[in-house]
Amino acid sequence: MRSVNDWFGSYSADHQNPVNRQIHWICVPAILWAVIAFLWLIPVPASIGRPGLWCGLVMVGALAFYWRLSRPLGAAMFAAFVLLALLTEFLFRRLGSNDLFWVAVAVFAVAWVGQFIGHLIEGRRPSFFTDLQYLLIGPAWLMGKLMRRVGLAY
Repeated sequence: MRSVNDWFGSYSADHQNPVNRQIHWICVPAILWAVIAFLWLIPVPASIGRPGLWCGLVMVGALAFYWRLSRPLGAAMFAAFVLLALLTEFLFRRLGSNDLFWVAVAVFAVAWVGQFIGHLIEGRRPSFFTDLQYLLIGPAWLMGKLMRRVGLAY
């Protein structure tokens, strides 16, 4: 398995333009939240759990990937997932399934348009076109940058 530094170095090579990087700070978390919201909305039989169960299981899988890359990064991503899950639960209770779905669709669509605009400015294709695992690396790359800014090693 590639090291976290290998992943981040490769991802950084596709994200050199400052405008594209700024767009990523907005759009990557927005896309991550929208995916969490979509997973939250997958119906769960009451006999096995509650809304959000499938999302939680997918998060466990993603966290296993992050944990293998770096335990501090995995812990930081765990914290981010908890915050995004709490936000999603709040919105689920406040808006209901139908409205949450449409909010997530709008956020997802606008954020992906933003991402592609950023990559047009960059002049490079999004990294996930070469390897789908980069869809998991994008949020971790931002978290790694945030961790370095506050003096934590990943």
